[in-house]
Amino acid sequence: MSHTQTHGHGHPHDPIEDNPDVRPEHLLLEQAMRELLIEKGVFSAADITRQIEDMDAITPAQGSTFVAKYWTDPEFRKAAQKDGKAAAESMGIDMSVAPELVILENTPEVHHVVVCTLCSCYPRAVLGLPPAWYKSVEYRSRCVNDPRGVLKEFGLDLPEDVDIRVADSTADMRYLVVPLQPEGSAGMPEEQLAELVTRDSMIGVSQAKPVG
Repeated sequence: MSHTQTHGHGHPHDPIEDNPDVRPEHLLLEQAMRELLIEKGVFSAADITRQIEDMDAITPAQGSTFVAKYWTDPEFRKAAQKDGKAAAESMGIDMSVAPELVILENTPEVHHVVVCTLCSCYPRAVLGLPPAWYKSVEYRSRCVNDPRGVLKEFGLDLPEDVDIRVADSTADMRYLVVPLQPEGSAGMPEEQLAELVTRDSMIGVSQAKPVG
């Protein structure tokens, strides 16, 4: 197991409510600061509501479509390997406030799994809101120390000769896992391929769905 990325946090990149470890006094501080900024006219309550609604509207379906195109379009695959963010933008995905997006392609020999060890950095622009387990202290700590054991608990029991690589998200970098394309799916249209790609497979705790 190799730890792909060091972590550089200390930033307000996620809503404070999203962190399961936040202290109650920090919630009060966030609320007071938000109300002050609204009072000063920096933004309005409607702006906040609209932003929340926009975030809620993003689903893993965007990532699934991205992966399906990656599987079927060699030129798109090259572009995504070079610059994942630009590749997503070429599909019409809004990446205007998103950090760099790095694509991690699984192979029969190498399996990637993504974690954020200090908070909950997550590729929201392509996957939407992170699942609760992704933000939990247990997942964040154990995924680095015992990735094979964690994957087994998700039902993914990989052979011992498969190299498991853990990618640690940061304030400036997010990761999207491209799972192995299922056997028997070659030649299927992108729309059907996208249905085989799950949120968990793009985090790396599962494989794509089998055909049939």
